[in-house]
Amino acid sequence: MEFLEKMNAAMDYLESNLDGEVDYAVLAGQAGCSEYHFSRMFAFIAGQSLSLYIRRRRLSNAAVELAENGAGLLDTAVKYGYSSVDAFGRAFRDVHGISPSKAGGMAKVRLFPRIHFHIHISGGQEMTYRFVEKEAFRVVGTMKRVPLVFQGPNPDIEEMWKSLDMGRIQRWKALSNTEPAGIISASTRFSEDRMTGKGTLDHYIGAATTGEPQSGEAVLEVAPGLWAVFENVGKFPETLQILWGRIYSEWFPSVAYEVAPGPEILWNEGPDTNSPTFRSEIWIPVQKKRNGSAPPA
Repeated sequence: MEFLEKMNAAMDYLESNLDGEVDYAVLAGQAGCSEYHFSRMFAFIAGQSLSLYIRRRRLSNAAVELAENGAGLLDTAVKYGYSSVDAFGRAFRDVHGISPSKAGGMAKVRLFPRIHFHIHISGGQEMTYRFVEKEAFRVVGTMKRVPLVFQGPNPDIEEMWKSLDMGRIQRWKALSNTEPAGIISASTRFSEDRMTGKGTLDHYIGAATTGEPQSGEAVLEVAPGLWAVFENVGKFPETLQILWGRIYSEWFPSVAYEVAPGPEILWNEGPDTNSPTFRSEIWIPVQKKRNGSAPPA
């Protein structure tokens, strides 16, 4: 399968550059997609951020070299991208639970093997989606920089919802004049701290509109483009998070599209998230892959 070959070629490139500078444009190019798409897809397929994987692989190799080859601390620190022995020591302890000076003794260290991508047949569950072409619009509401959470509720986002009063909610509902209608959530500017593996994003709660914001409201301008819209029905947020992962691990590898720059939007049918048949939609901006052709709508 071409997708697997390209992903493994990207891993080959990464492995050959763990002791140097990883060019993220080249890395994504090996996989035949943009940097943004590659980092998002990798996180969902591998279950960890790209930055965390690279950090673990480098410190895993460093532990082997210190334990088996008697490498010097400073040389090893510099080789794997750390500016000082102290910075290297902190990172090493975070991963292995011991200082690097003890790696040559009887202390335990952790091995993080290289990822290989293989075909995995599972489920056969259907995914209901449609394409929507949209003109430019904006999201008007409130915004907060929050941690990225892959499983379970996000406490920071829950606090955002709790802080809203009915006046603002009604104001944004009235402002909504384009799909997705009503109150929505939008996430953008996903980022990763390349030394800690922690991810953050800008999270908006508000309305999709072509109208004007009021003073003090957060505004996210969204460019015109094509959106893939996925329907989810089930327990919230568990089934929704599973679908989000499947979009990146199953849908994108199967179609001639990749994620485009822009926010990922969540629409919920109402406030009663306890319903076992709660309905949501995930809106993801998409664009054609390199040398790709569009799948049938």
